[in-house]
This record gives sequence, C-alpha cells and structure tokens, in this order.
Amino acid sequence: MSYGSRWSWLLAASGVMSLLTLTVCQHEARPSELRDGDIIFQTSRSRQSRAIQLATHSRWSHMGMVHLAGGKPYVYEAVGPVKLTPLDDWIRRGEGAHYQIKRLKDAGTQITPRSLKRMQSEAMKFRGRPYDLTFEWSDARLYCSELVWKVYQRGLGIELARPARLGDADLSAPEVRSLMRQRYGEKLPLDEPVVSPQQIFDSPLLMTVASR
Repeated sequence: MSYGSRWSWLLAASGVMSLLTLTVCQHEARPSELRDGDIIFQTSRSRQSRAIQLATHSRWSHMGMVHLAGGKPYVYEAVGPVKLTPLDDWIRRGEGAHYQIKRLKDAGTQITPRSLKRMQSEAMKFRGRPYDLTFEWSDARLYCSELVWKVYQRGLGIELARPARLGDADLSAPEVRSLMRQRYGEKLPLDEPVVSPQQIFDSPLLMTVASR
C-alpha cells in the first residue's frame, strides 16, 4: 500500500476540503511549502484548555502533525478519536485562529521518504483511538502531545522532549484543581509520565516555519 493510500480511510471522512493560506515571512505560503511531519500548535477552545495553560504555563493547549495529501494540508490529531482534520478547519477551531507551525531543524536529513513511511506506520496504529482525559502514558487512549511524541519517538527514534511527571505541573490554580478532582478524585497519579504541548514547543530540535 502506498504512503498516500494508507490515509484514504481518513480522507474519505473529511468531507469537502479547501486550501489554507499561511503567512510565512510576510508572504503567502502554498501547501507545497509545508512538509509532512510539521508540528502545529494552537490555543484550543475546549473546556480543559484554560487548565492546561495554567498547569503548563503555556499559551498553547492543543497540537497535531501536518499531513499533505493531494496537495491539501491536514492535521493528524488526538481529539477523540485520533483522526485527520483539514488544516483550515483545524485552525478555525482554535482561539482567534492563531497557530504556530514548527519543524525539525534537520528535517531534510531526518524525514526521508523511508522514515516518513515508518512515522506513518506508527501513526496508523493509533487511528480511531479515543481521547485520553486522564493523560495516562498508555496507547489505549491518547492526548494530543502524547500522540505527536510517540509518532516521532517510534517512527524516527527522536524524543522531542523528556516526559515529565504529572506532579511537576503547576496544580495550584483553582481551575486546575477542579479539573483534577473531576477526573482523578482525591488520589492524583503524580508520578504518571506526561508530555505537554509547551514541552514540545520549547524543544531545541524544532524551528518555527509559520505562524499567525
């Protein structure tokens, strides 16, 4: 099965698709200027977004990976279920339609046709998995940054960030404490490995290629 055809089951469900105009270095970027594996960040408008921002001291609360098919850009994301979303739809879902796209600094040598197939093979293993509301380090359910981290680590052997402990997050804000009580009760799994969008955003392995 070819690289493009492996995504066909997802693309068929995407409905009508349109192209996205991106601003890169003060000019309009065509989808061809993006690359498979680029990582995109946004501020989600989900109910948990504010708590994630406070706990991780981050502007960003959601992320995914760019995938190009037929000249059109998509985001592979863990949002319940893990799926492909047209990039322009994905951006419109975010706060103010703002986003930032990053890429491996050495993507030209690291992300080859062969390594892309490995990444895609790992990504396919997660298709349709439910969203992980309790941020467990398990493949049964996934959250956004966990999905990206695992595809890069298992497909390329690259750890975009070192997983932290849940207990290392800032759990002091009322919004964060309320969310934790709802999902965990009184016993928090403070030693659970976690990786946040901000940890990956701050990775020294990445460079910014587009933002708005």
